Amino acid sequence: MKRNIVKIDQEKCNGCGLCVSACAEGAIKLINGKAELITDSYCDGLGACLGECPQGAITIEERDAAEFDEAAVKKHLTEQQPQSRPKHQHQGCPGMAAFSINEKAVGSSAKSSGHPYPTPSELRQWPVQLHLVPVQAPYWNGADLLLAADCVSIAYADFQEKLLKGRKIIIACPKLDDTGNYLEKLTEILKENDIRSLTAARMEVPCCGGIVRLAELALKSSGKDIELKQIIIGVDGSIK
Repeated sequence: MKRNIVKIDQEKCNGCGLCVSACAEGAIKLINGKAELITDSYCDGLGACLGECPQGAITIEERDAAEFDEAAVKKHLTEQQPQSRPKHQHQGCPGMAAFSINEKAVGSSAKSSGHPYPTPSELRQWPVQLHLVPVQAPYWNGADLLLAADCVSIAYADFQEKLLKGRKIIIACPKLDDTGNYLEKLTEILKENDIRSLTAARMEVPCCGGIVRLAELALKSSGKDIELKQIIIGVDGSIK
């Protein structure tokens, strides 16, 4: 029978494993470093994995495929024993698992480090790169969001204390990144979550203006009335 089903472009897939975690039916598995649909009958064709792929390697196609078998899926998931996984373990690359960072835990870790003047990090969520952040996450709701060009944290000495503190962050480089899906993804993050404010932090160099433009276009496309603030950092580390 013909029906909608997931298609994975092996050329685009980088093996990050985000789609594996996103598939509630366990239909996708990493094989030899690439994501593959292990059997048609496990895929419901709804495409929950589409928005999680940073490479745009997943699409939905209509083709002849076995019917979705809910009973087989339940048996398959039981055999996988997902309940035995640690809370933050990620089925693909562990560094791409999305989670919040507890402020008290960070402070406790800094104090136990043995450094005479421990300075805890102000980072409160992971991941941070626009290609990798999830569209929906509990930590986005009520968040003051910082969209920062990669170089800002290097150039600005007070980045953690003055910009990152109290905010959730997304980083990107409008010059060097493959920005093909950036606008769509940022728009969805703003649209699907209760973002309180948006700050775009860029370097003074002309090419970095793309970060601010991205924020403006995403806000417009989202239809949300969210405050947008722009901060420009000089190459000498000063605020312009």
